[in-house]
Amino acid sequence: MRIAVTGSSGFIGRHVTASLTARGDDVVPVRRPFAAPTLTEALHGADVVVHLAGVVSTVREREFFEANVGAARAVAEATRAAGARLVHISSLAAAGPAPPNAPRSEDDPPSPINAYGRSKLEGERAIAAVSGLHWTMLRPGVVYGPGDRALLPLFTFARRGILPLVGRADAAYTFVHISDLVRAITAAVDRPAAGDTMFVGHPRPVGTRDILEGVRTAAGARAAIIRIPMALTYVAALAGDVAGRLTGKAPVINSRRYAELASVGFVCRVDRLRDHLGIVAQIGLTEGLADACAWYRREGWL
Repeated sequence: MRIAVTGSSGFIGRHVTASLTARGDDVVPVRRPFAAPTLTEALHGADVVVHLAGVVSTVREREFFEANVGAARAVAEATRAAGARLVHISSLAAAGPAPPNAPRSEDDPPSPINAYGRSKLEGERAIAAVSGLHWTMLRPGVVYGPGDRALLPLFTFARRGILPLVGRADAAYTFVHISDLVRAITAAVDRPAAGDTMFVGHPRPVGTRDILEGVRTAAGARAAIIRIPMALTYVAALAGDVAGRLTGKAPVINSRRYAELASVGFVCRVDRLRDHLGIVAQIGLTEGLADACAWYRREGWL
């Protein structure tokens, strides 16, 4: 097939592009800006469009909505005009937090808790509103693996002998290794779009301490896990807000990130992914973190 991919240079996009190319698909990278003439040319002859591009971190709230709603709508309209199907990669953040004893299902009313989550939800709604478009939406949990920069700081801390436990100690999250996410995206590409929205993640949630212990084991370090009080985290978040306004750069922690850390976590059901696409995540946290750590070392990141 001829498959157009937005965000092809990003962490997920590089893996998706490599996988589709390896199996013989004609993959066309679609670069910003997502203006009508550019999209019309880029999507010409495409059978499927995989929309990965978006903004995950910024100090300007409007940039979330410009990238995650406005661009999603433009890509959706261009996909319809090209007569192609759309596989849109959203986020569990669009649904909102949930604990492991009451994981979210796709039928639950969404309740995102920050601008990023709200923008991803509005992006989904903008796509669904494009009449005549055939689409599938995937909402992955925390995506990690080779090439991911989000977990890299934890491995760096582990090498230094300390791992900060930031956020609620009882929080839990749905993780998904990049290879399992790529399998889900590929299955969605191959399946006729039926207006489905599906969570993507490993069936077993992971707790905050599980993540840190997994990083410590993968790194072969003897790092101490130190609990950071929520009050101190909140102060750091406020300082991050100020720093972000002054520098224009997204800090490591700010109020948006604090809201996530103070929540019960983000856990979802993945039954629909299994039932509709035949995908069950295969890589657990221990194996996945070891894989990521080995890649970091090979690439000189650690």
